[in-house]
Amino acid sequence: MADEVCAVCGGSGWKIIEKDGLSGAQRCECVLKERGQALLRRARIPTNYANDSFENFSNRGSDDLNHVLLTLSGYCKEFPNVDPPGLLFTGETGTGKTHLAVAVLKRLIEHGFEGGLFFDYQNLLERIRSGYDPLSGESPREAYEEALEAKILVLDDLGAHRVTDWVEDTVTSVITYRYNARMPTIVTTNVPDADVGDSLIERPASGSGAHHRLKRSLPEMIGLRARSRLFEMCRIIRMPRIGDYRVEKKVIRRESSH
Repeated sequence: MADEVCAVCGGSGWKIIEKDGLSGAQRCECVLKERGQALLRRARIPTNYANDSFENFSNRGSDDLNHVLLTLSGYCKEFPNVDPPGLLFTGETGTGKTHLAVAVLKRLIEHGFEGGLFFDYQNLLERIRSGYDPLSGESPREAYEEALEAKILVLDDLGAHRVTDWVEDTVTSVITYRYNARMPTIVTTNVPDADVGDSLIERPASGSGAHHRLKRSLPEMIGLRARSRLFEMCRIIRMPRIGDYRVEKKVIRRESSH
């Protein structure tokens, strides 16, 4: 099927405008829309999160979540004149961290900012490691350099990988490079950190008979240097625990389908 031609510009990409008795040319909205769509494709947001936005995020009647949304809206309006340049979403699984990180990235793309890129932390490490294997088909250092140079990097689920010296060195290298260059980095993690009010004690279910044990903390999972720089380069967004956000989304989708 042939591509639909814009009724405003006839496919030229320019529209004629009249102002004060003078005619001039101006970029048509169809060009801006196509550019935005191209930037979204390059950002490689996973299909599961492709429709996430501020507009469809449920605050579940929470004043704390409303405050988070206002903070993020202000960040997007002021970008790139924000200090610190990044965001670190912390909180338990199911609190909506990835949804909001994607919403921020998409809003910045809508505002015309280029070079946004989404990376799942575990997938990034796997791609970097496979780059050392000549049989993998992965170009040497490709994923590593993409993470270094992305103008806006979303790094999702930081710390969700078995910690080794190589993992710690790799994540420290990426974070340090972006820290030194003051490059906007948007990070999500559910790994606890005592400095943001997280408890490091894992309490077993009532009646299970299991003993309390200590959780692995963020410094343990990514290293002290990476954690220190991350806290300095990012504004901390502590997500309140108000039900499970993924379950909430399923309920909303089910209700809207009827």
